[in-house]
Amino acid sequence: MSKPVTIAVEGSGTVSGLFDRGAEARACLVIAHGAGAGMTHPFMAMVARGLAEAGIATLRFNFPYMEAKSRRPDRPPVAVATVRAAVAEAARLAPDLPLFAGGKSFGGRMTSTAQAEAPLAAVRGLVFFGFPLHPPGKPSDDRAAHLAGVAVPMLFLQGTRDTFAGLDLLEPLCRRLGGRATLHLFEDGDHSFHVRKASGRTDADVLGEMIATVAAWIDGLL
Repeated sequence: MSKPVTIAVEGSGTVSGLFDRGAEARACLVIAHGAGAGMTHPFMAMVARGLAEAGIATLRFNFPYMEAKSRRPDRPPVAVATVRAAVAEAARLAPDLPLFAGGKSFGGRMTSTAQAEAPLAAVRGLVFFGFPLHPPGKPSDDRAAHLAGVAVPMLFLQGTRDTFAGLDLLEPLCRRLGGRATLHLFEDGDHSFHVRKASGRTDADVLGEMIATVAAWIDGLL
């Protein structure tokens, strides 16, 4: 059962959060949502539920624009401040658990931006559920320049059909990041990790693989 929480964001009032922790939790992952959907989106809920069952507590939260029901994402300074506030709240809620942070698409990029600007307190690694390397049809890796300033390990979860991250750019990027970066590809997955029927897999198969991958990666760092 998700526990509702309220997170105070400096200069931006408060935002809502949902904390999920199973009895056997051994770590906590703070997960920021993507640009077009908030913390209650089915993908976010399924990831939180799956991770809780795998022993990873989660804190989901809304960015201020989503809380205000606006369609325009917050500017980076506001988004970064929200990520920091959520990480601090996770540390308060679960002071006994090692912390990790990340998010879906925009949320992951804002989390890495925060980490690059100034390390997030006690965060041991970042998890990206579909890193938005570039807009569809506009290949570039400029959005990832800040990752050079991220010193903690990073896990990239990416579909091979993701139009927001061409593999011809993403794979070399991960190689440049060296041992800090782990890239896990989901064959035929798009930016939402949806796979076509012809792939022989289901979205549930992909979700199960994703949960197992995140849990194993976190365990490898603990």
